[in-house]
Amino acid sequence: MTAAVELGLLYATMALGVYLTFKILNFPDLTVDGSFTTGAAVAAKLIIDGISPIWATLAGAAAGAAAGAVTGLLFTKGKIDGLLAGILTMIALYSINLRIMGKSNLPLLREDTLMTPLREAGMLGTVSGILIFAGIAVAIKLLIDWFLHTDLGLSIQATGNNEQMIRSFGVNTDRTTILTLCISNALVAFCGALVAQYQGFADVGMGIGLILIGLASVIVGQAVFGSRTIFISTIAVILGAVIYRLVIFFALSVGLNPNDMKLISAVLVIAALLLPRWGFLKKIPSLRKLRTTAAVRAS
Repeated sequence: MTAAVELGLLYATMALGVYLTFKILNFPDLTVDGSFTTGAAVAAKLIIDGISPIWATLAGAAAGAAAGAVTGLLFTKGKIDGLLAGILTMIALYSINLRIMGKSNLPLLREDTLMTPLREAGMLGTVSGILIFAGIAVAIKLLIDWFLHTDLGLSIQATGNNEQMIRSFGVNTDRTTILTLCISNALVAFCGALVAQYQGFADVGMGIGLILIGLASVIVGQAVFGSRTIFISTIAVILGAVIYRLVIFFALSVGLNPNDMKLISAVLVIAALLLPRWGFLKKIPSLRKLRTTAAVRAS
């Protein structure tokens, strides 16, 4: 169970990236399925080549930012639909990731990674490990909170809320869109690099279906804990990532087939979206607010 919590906290970084595009920018970015693997592939390859794990992880995040920039340029300059732009980048990244890795799987068990000191100290799978990963997630959360309250961050929020209005005030919405996609995919790739080092390998298929995990973390977290402010929303995203991993852990513990994990994820997202419409859950303020916001956006 502690391992599930640790993994949930690691994936919280990815969920925060998804939160930036889907909730703040209101952009359906599917690049994350590819950029997650890109971060893992770049970090794993550089670590195997003898580069410091810290620099390798940062390089993985930079590669993810580049992937986000490609999607942003396709959308803003190429005038390609946002959903299609993300899909095109994601598909291209599959081949690029194979090129980076040289093969479909790169093992890291014999390499020194960021997780090696924790593993040697026996901290992984313990409360100490949970606290360390929670500290990383909270630090990134606070950095995002700060950024979104800067002038540039407020411009990004305005771009997601009403692009035409904020453009009339002289804001370059193309720049804010590209920047947000870069930051989002940098966080996703950073998460991929950490997960690869935590699991001891990078695999070309490790990012498949990741967007569903990210959406599940965001939707479940905000459905349970609310989204009144950015501070609360980002906390909810982190807790949602942990809840998601715990649900998967308990589902597998009762004997469900691991091959059904994607199905479990889909059911969890559907439940988070539909349950607030019925029964006693209507009385929960955070759920009622989420339902009201969804109705306003639909109208």
